[in-house]
Amino acid sequence: MIDLGQNFWLKDKTPIGQSSTYQSLGAFISAVLPNVYVVAGIILFFLMIFGGITYIKNAGSGDEEGIKKGQQALTAALIGFLIIFLSYWIIQLIEIITGLKIFGSNL
Repeated sequence: MIDLGQNFWLKDKTPIGQSSTYQSLGAFISAVLPNVYVVAGIILFFLMIFGGITYIKNAGSGDEEGIKKGQQALTAALIGFLIIFLSYWIIQLIEIITGLKIFGSNL
C-alpha cells in the first residue's frame, strides 16, 4: 500500500498526512498568509470576469440596470485588488523595518 502523505512534503519536510504544530500564533499566520493572497487573487480573477461579462452583455442589450451591476462588480474587484496589493506591500515594509520574517515559516 502506498502512503501518499509520505510522497508529498510540506516546506518544513513534514509529510502532508502528518500534522505540524506551530510554536506561536505568528508562526501560524506566517504559514497561512501567503495562501490568503492566492485565494484573494482567484476570487479577484473570477469577479473581474463576471463583472466584464455582465457589463458587455448588458451594454449590447441597452439594459441600464445590468450595466450598472457590471460596473459595480468591476469597481468592487478593483477596490479589492488595491486593498490586497497595498496590504502585501505594507507587510513587506513591516518586514524590512522590524526585521521579522512574516511570509517565511518560523518553524
